[in-house]
Amino acid sequence: MRFADNLMEALSCLRTNKMRSILTMLGIIIGITAVIAIMTIGTSLQGYLEETLSGFGINNVTVSLRSKNDEGPRFGAAIMRVGFEIKDKDKMTDEMLDDLKAQYPDEIKAYSISEDVGMGQTVKGKDYANLSLAGVNPEYAVAESVTVLRGRFIADDDDAARRRLAVVSDKLAANIFGDENPIGRELTIQTQGHIDIYTIVGVYEYDDGGMGALMGVSTSSDYDMSTNVYIPLSVAQKVNNSRGYTNFTILTETGVNSTDFGKKVESFFGKYYSRNENYTVGAFSMESIVAEATSMLNTFAIAIAGIAAISLLVGGIGVMNIMLVSITERTREIGTRKAIGATNGEIRTQFIVESVVICLVGGAIGIVAGSALGAVGAYVLDFPARASGSRILLSVGVSSAIGVFFGYYPANKAARLDPIDALRYE
Repeated sequence: MRFADNLMEALSCLRTNKMRSILTMLGIIIGITAVIAIMTIGTSLQGYLEETLSGFGINNVTVSLRSKNDEGPRFGAAIMRVGFEIKDKDKMTDEMLDDLKAQYPDEIKAYSISEDVGMGQTVKGKDYANLSLAGVNPEYAVAESVTVLRGRFIADDDDAARRRLAVVSDKLAANIFGDENPIGRELTIQTQGHIDIYTIVGVYEYDDGGMGALMGVSTSSDYDMSTNVYIPLSVAQKVNNSRGYTNFTILTETGVNSTDFGKKVESFFGKYYSRNENYTVGAFSMESIVAEATSMLNTFAIAIAGIAAISLLVGGIGVMNIMLVSITERTREIGTRKAIGATNGEIRTQFIVESVVICLVGGAIGIVAGSALGAVGAYVLDFPARASGSRILLSVGVSSAIGVFFGYYPANKAARLDPIDALRYE
């Protein structure tokens, strides 16, 4: 009996016993639906996180001071131990950064350096805007993908001459100046007891990088929003009475593995901090965070899908049970086929094909239902729905494997029937 004949016979049996076939498939359908739905939601969340985190600079390497006695994560801002203050002599210097760029000219595209001055506010009549004042270097705009809408960004001359210039967000400009052109206008900023006047030279486009949606944060009014105001780095250091850097960010050239380059950076600074009793330099990349987040999500999704897949085992047992019933009902048919020359292998193949068809049809229904349910779940969670083709193919393979595994015993039992006893069976 050819495979095509076996297939047609199996489909005919499904049509003849529709209700029994559907009940038999139910465990397979539920299991595949649950697995596909969970995997679809997991894949959607994973893609959303990758896009969001990549928006912060997948090629960026953040370099920061950390305590030598710290055993925790090696990333973040400078880590201070109780009783220790980061002194200027402990900080990274311009000379160190110049040496780093000279040693790795093909890997480093730009530096992003910032000096936090503090939270503050600017007021004009009844209008106000909350802000965070930060000194930055001219390459900051390139490294952090700051889009200037009007005017210009901080220049090297501004930093060298310590000019009191500012680049503000479009949100702040709209709050304070409305439709007026803010370029060249003076901005009075109050921060932590300091009141300084800066001249606006540029307006940049505010972008939270998707973190507002990711963290579930929203603001009822743009007036309540705090945006960055950028001033020359040298001016911020003068206000803070500080020198050197506790952290900075490297924008690597395209094609550079930022995770591996971070290790080179740590090794480079090791020679400068080998004799420092308190601090060393750590480096981490957004690429490594994306990889770690992806790995965690995959592990979580697989764990939950594994639990859901238990129903596949139940479904497989149901398939085995119904196949045993089917063989009992068709004993005389089996005897007749063997009497006219059907081999044990042909009988075995017939029932294995029937078992696989049941599982494949159930799996196909589960894939459609699971994809739809996963898409709805992703929509409810406000993530773009993404189905994984490889996991769908895996589900098809699992369905086939269940059919073969749980169908083999009944099929083998049918193949071993004695034709005489089978023909006598009532």
